[in-house]
Amino acid sequence: MTAKNFFKKVLSPYIWLNLLAMAVIVLLLILGLKYGLDLYTHHGQTVEVPSILHKSYNDAEDMLDKVHLNIVVSDTDYVKTLPPDCILEQSPLEGDIVKPGRMVYVKINAPSIPRRPLPDVIDNSSMRDAQSKLSALGFQVGEPEYIPGEREWVYGIKCQGKQLAAGDRVSIEDMLIMQVGDGRRDMNEAVTYIDSNNYYFGEEEEEVEEPKRTRQHYRRQTEVREEHAAEENATPTNVSTVVKPLDIPTVSNTPAIPSGNVPAPAKSE
Repeated sequence: MTAKNFFKKVLSPYIWLNLLAMAVIVLLLILGLKYGLDLYTHHGQTVEVPSILHKSYNDAEDMLDKVHLNIVVSDTDYVKTLPPDCILEQSPLEGDIVKPGRMVYVKINAPSIPRRPLPDVIDNSSMRDAQSKLSALGFQVGEPEYIPGEREWVYGIKCQGKQLAAGDRVSIEDMLIMQVGDGRRDMNEAVTYIDSNNYYFGEEEEEVEEPKRTRQHYRRQTEVREEHAAEENATPTNVSTVVKPLDIPTVSNTPAIPSGNVPAPAKSE
């Protein structure tokens, strides 16, 4: 390629028009990004958050809509002295400076007394831990009831005289009574050690003299064994076996007399 042809292509208006179009597009993107972000984020625009505490939900929504703010319910609670759907808390707070379109999160009053599940604290935590968990959930905890057991250990929870279990739904207005171990036992109880591993508390038992076994006792045992054997369709074992006397020859001191020469009996005088 000659130098003349090279400069002819470089100075071609087609190339310069393409470069100019690319520069214009990049400039428009930069300007659009700048002003678009300002418009989207409301740059330089601020509003003051009004107070909506103890207002009804509909009134609070109208007040926030006038200053271009949105309302979102984040949680519910219950206050007996306030009407239902009343605003209990708000975030951001009254007087905060925010941008238009900001979300205002509120907590409203429930229309009825909420019932919440009882956490798993029975036989699973100490009195202090259980009390902190129950209070954090909004439950009312009364004076504990002490029962025999490990000190400060929660063995049960009662509400209105009834035993509760983990997961039972309880009203937050009801008083919960924890059954806590007192860490003590009766010192009057005697401890009798049977072996190294087994022992029991209680009074010592008196030894009972075993009755003597008689002939009638063994006869009764034989009859019971025969009855069990008959019930199991088995041949009963003859426990009491009759022993026949042995034919033992009698030894005599009189000499034997031959059978042919039997003397006649002597005559009495």
